[in-house]
Amino acid sequence: MKMETLKVASLFCGCGGSDLGLIGGFSFLGKYYDKLPFEIVFAVDFDKYAVETYNYNFKHKAVCADVTTIDFNNTPDVDMVIGGFPCQSFSTVNPTKDTNDDRANLYKQIVRYLETKRPKYFICENVKGLLTLQKGAIIKKIVTDFQRVGYNVDFKLLKAIEFGIPQRRERVFIIGIRKDCVFNYRFPSAIYSEDNAVPLRAVIDVLEIPEQKYYFSERAVQGVKNAKNNMKRGLWQDLDAPCLTITSHLAKTSMNSRDPILLVKPEQELYRRFTPREAARIQSFPDDFILNKSEPKSYKQIGNAIPPVLMWYVTNELSKIIGESEVERVMYYSPIELEIPFVCEGGVTYKKIKSNKEKK
Repeated sequence: MKMETLKVASLFCGCGGSDLGLIGGFSFLGKYYDKLPFEIVFAVDFDKYAVETYNYNFKHKAVCADVTTIDFNNTPDVDMVIGGFPCQSFSTVNPTKDTNDDRANLYKQIVRYLETKRPKYFICENVKGLLTLQKGAIIKKIVTDFQRVGYNVDFKLLKAIEFGIPQRRERVFIIGIRKDCVFNYRFPSAIYSEDNAVPLRAVIDVLEIPEQKYYFSERAVQGVKNAKNNMKRGLWQDLDAPCLTITSHLAKTSMNSRDPILLVKPEQELYRRFTPREAARIQSFPDDFILNKSEPKSYKQIGNAIPPVLMWYVTNELSKIIGESEVERVMYYSPIELEIPFVCEGGVTYKKIKSNKEKK
């Protein structure tokens, strides 16, 4: 039984990592990720350059707007909404964050959308820190707000390396199913582990590249060596292991940051940062995904994105569960034909009778 295509709205769509994973139909590291039965009919983001990149890559064009100003009554009806609401206020990297600032409350725009449009399903994504901030009070508040507007909610921390992505990215996925839907979500099972994780080497074609702009200066190297022990960074990566988390700051030229870098020649202390295409690969974007013409903007967009492969596994699992539920519904409510035995003078005869099973 073929599942009908479900219409989707994408809030905070960025350059489209989540949306690519949702739709499917792309290849990464030799594996083809099948098309999924979802169609994006509305997408929005506040960053005009991210929208520019998005519109290079998708049939349905995103709009650039502040989501807080949008009247959702004037947007298309959908079956599902997705949104990786901005996470800077929840990040464990930023110790001075204010969890009550405007960015921290942008998840409420998804709540507002759910109240207005009443889609059957939603998927949200955010950083690992969401689970531990204020001893779990933040995630509890978010879940309670989603439940209040009529959704059964589940969440889980997913690790990118467990799904074939060469990066130690960990993100919280929050899944909501409208309470009148008679099934629950189940998260995808891990496919890889630390023992067989995809290494960084799989996405780095050449370590020593000709473009000098990606290399750190001798002064930058000396700056790391002279830094205090508690300030030393220089986080060069082992090519035979997954990479540290890619962030939106890769355009920086400083080695004294938390961003991963590459050691090209140990004897010469030659280091470089990732190219935008390498960063995109680490995030599981396919090579035919068109990046922004501006490298600094590309780094930012890639670092903020949801890895497409990770999103594919999350939404593929949802599509399977919806499909299973639909089959059960059809079997339960559709007329069925029964052979009923009747005793007569000539013996036993059977008559076919149509029966319509009804839910009790």
